[in-house]
Formats: sequence, C-alpha cells, structure tokens
Amino acid sequence: MTCTLILTRHAKSAWDTSAPSDHARPLNKRGRASAKALGDWLGDIDQVPQQVLSSSSQRTRETYELMDLQAPAVFTERLYHASSDIIFQVLREATHPKTMILSHNPGIAAFAHAIVNHPPDHSRFDDYPTGATLIARFDIDSWADLTWSSGKVVEFTVPRELLGA
Repeated sequence: MTCTLILTRHAKSAWDTSAPSDHARPLNKRGRASAKALGDWLGDIDQVPQQVLSSSSQRTRETYELMDLQAPAVFTERLYHASSDIIFQVLREATHPKTMILSHNPGIAAFAHAIVNHPPDHSRFDDYPTGATLIARFDIDSWADLTWSSGKVVEFTVPRELLGA
C-alpha cells in the first residue's frame, strides 16, 4: 500500500491589514487567486486529499476554503508555525492514506526537505514560497509507519506557474 502527502504552504497573506495578530491575518487578492488555482490543479491531476490537517490561522483556513477540496479538515494550533518535528508527529496521526498538511514556513520548508529522499529539481523548492505544494508518495501501510527521507516526489508546483504570472 502507499500513502500520499500533499504538503501546502498557505497562500499569500495580506500585511496591510487591521488584523489584531499574525494568527488573524487574511489572504490578499493574489493569495485568494492562488488558493483557487491550487485547488483546481489538484483536481485536474486527481490528487484531491481525503483529509486536511491544517494550522488554525486565518490564512490557512482561507486557503483551505478557496481550494474547494471537498475533504474534511481539522484545524489545529499544533500546526501554527510548527517545526518540522511537530509536522512529522501530526502527519503520523493522520487516518487517511491521501492527506494534506497545510501550514507555515519555516517549518514546512524544513519538513519538505527532510521527508523526501530526493528533492525535486525546482528553483523554488528550497525557499518554499507561499502556496508551494509538494506531492510525495510513501511505501507504507499507514502514516504511523512514516520515517524521515522516505517520500518520493510526485509533483511540486508554486502558484505563479499555475496562474501564468
């Protein structure tokens, strides 16, 4: 059996906002378009997750909503600015073989590098910009069997490629 991870950094957020905290910052116009494009792309390549494990921040919630994935989501504080180790622990608790993690840098970039056996040949993988999405496959029966450096890259994209900008 295999498990598939869809690892997405939230879309571009607004900095010029009256949000009372970083946690409450919404997406900006480009971020909203990017989130929709990412959702469309996942549908087009038949990689829609069965479940989404997401940070509880406003920008990750909006990213999830605009992706229109039709997959149930769990929003947790554990993934808000989580380290790669915390992301690893959360993923090991996943209950569906095709799972999306929706979180933040720098943890998500560090996790992406540490979870795959070979990084994709893509100029933006190292910095994992907003909306960056990695799809990786793991030869495991359940997420509880997950180990570091065991994922095989299937796809990697950034919204700019999808929007043609």
